[in-house]
Amino acid sequence: GRLTPVRAAVFSCNADHGFPDADVVSHVLKHSPDLALFLGDQFYEGSGGFGIQTDTIEAASLDMLHKWYMFGWSYRELFRHIPTAFIPDDHDVYHGNIWGESGRKAPTEAGWGAPAQDQGGFKMPPEWVNAVQVAQTSHLPDPYDPTPVDQGIGVYYTRWDYGGVSFAILEDRKFKSSPSNVMPPEARVLNGWIQNPNFDVTQHRDPPGSELLGTRQMKFLEAWSEDWSGSAQMKVVLSQTNFASVHSIPSDAMSGAILPSLPMPQPGTYVEGDKIAADMDSNGWPSQKRDDVLRILRRCSAFHIAGDQHLATVVRHGIDDFGDAGFTFTGPALNNIWPRRWWPPREDRQAPLDIPGPEYTGDFLDGFGNRITVHASANPRATGLQPALLHDRVTGYGIVIFDKANERITIECWPRHMDPSQDQAVQFEGWPITLHSDDGDGRKPVGYLPSIRVRGLDHDPVVELRSVSGKLVYSRRIQGMEFNLPVFDYGPHVVRIGDPDQALWLERTVQPNRQPATTLFFDFTQ
Repeated sequence: GRLTPVRAAVFSCNADHGFPDADVVSHVLKHSPDLALFLGDQFYEGSGGFGIQTDTIEAASLDMLHKWYMFGWSYRELFRHIPTAFIPDDHDVYHGNIWGESGRKAPTEAGWGAPAQDQGGFKMPPEWVNAVQVAQTSHLPDPYDPTPVDQGIGVYYTRWDYGGVSFAILEDRKFKSSPSNVMPPEARVLNGWIQNPNFDVTQHRDPPGSELLGTRQMKFLEAWSEDWSGSAQMKVVLSQTNFASVHSIPSDAMSGAILPSLPMPQPGTYVEGDKIAADMDSNGWPSQKRDDVLRILRRCSAFHIAGDQHLATVVRHGIDDFGDAGFTFTGPALNNIWPRRWWPPREDRQAPLDIPGPEYTGDFLDGFGNRITVHASANPRATGLQPALLHDRVTGYGIVIFDKANERITIECWPRHMDPSQDQAVQFEGWPITLHSDDGDGRKPVGYLPSIRVRGLDHDPVVELRSVSGKLVYSRRIQGMEFNLPVFDYGPHVVRIGDPDQALWLERTVQPNRQPATTLFFDFTQ
């Protein structure tokens, strides 16, 4: 039914350590998911132990399909039965990191790795990049704007509505600027990491010419955030990575390259001597563009799910204040080649959570000065399970339950070895977490409009609140026909209520509530 809960299984970062991954499939199926979300790095350059082929497009395409078939071998019993969305990430196109620069060609004459990637664009030929995208995304709804980017590389960012949940599927790499191209030369950027220890990146929140999602995707997000047509009861953004840099590295390190060689801490150990990372492969950079995205998402109280980070976290973002924006769940890796961790210096915590949690939870500034409130982090630790390469690196999957009837979102985060049907089964520390669907907008109201009652609509109404100049403050689908709307300033507002599928709308200008309280009627029967 319209309000039946929807269960989404969340995956990313699939190296071949656990191939053919039958344990994952067996355990996930016990949750009876309604859909699956694979959010990037469905395979890696080294999947299968064969490296990559780049001699000809034909050979490279067959090589890619070999890796894609291995992925399908592992997870076909999941996505043969339920609808599934895939988002290719950097390793899917044979990059360690990628800043797409709107599809430009990344020169490889000086080297295949960072020397090429730092120039921005795609190393592989456009025909091959398109083949990857066709393999993984051709079943998605049509792109919002199908115009190719440079070199004729296609796009797939789109809206997908399923089971009352409206998903915005983003390409957060394709239009993003390479930091080497827009940051001051004295930063000495290498592979997205600043190599000058005296350079303060927090003073460069909006480098001239920098892009994150790009103008086209921002236009798409604006339109999607206001459009509640169809069955949309909740809104969710899917992207490759998080809008913050939520991991730490040793204090003397200049990048995360050391992470795979670090020893695994024992359970209960708090690792000392780390600093919060400023990794420009994350969407915490460029910071001003990150804030612009989060402002759009909170207008429709969108929840965000990401992959890429190899470290499962739940974070509430802040723009002007801690907690004034929405939540991101970054899922764990299926097979983890890059064991990121979150051991911030204790003195960096600005405030703990309202409900006490581990010392790595609470309010922090990420490496770019972005406000984040960490609610959970699944840090790598020694488990005693074999093979250690597979299990010590906190591998697993997420389950997100969208309970539309009760306006709740429950985030589960499961170790891959754990059988969820067993009574003693436990999730990673800090999970499950349940949010209200309104938690996607963390702004604090200064007051409320008079009580509103709606008559004559067949379905829960869509409500838009705008300033008198027409700027959207927020839009929601509201359960029930009587409600109170919060406001964030005391000026007059325009309230627009209706049913977008029937093009039925009523609007009026309203002042915040004054004594005595009044009731405003929006009557569609007249």
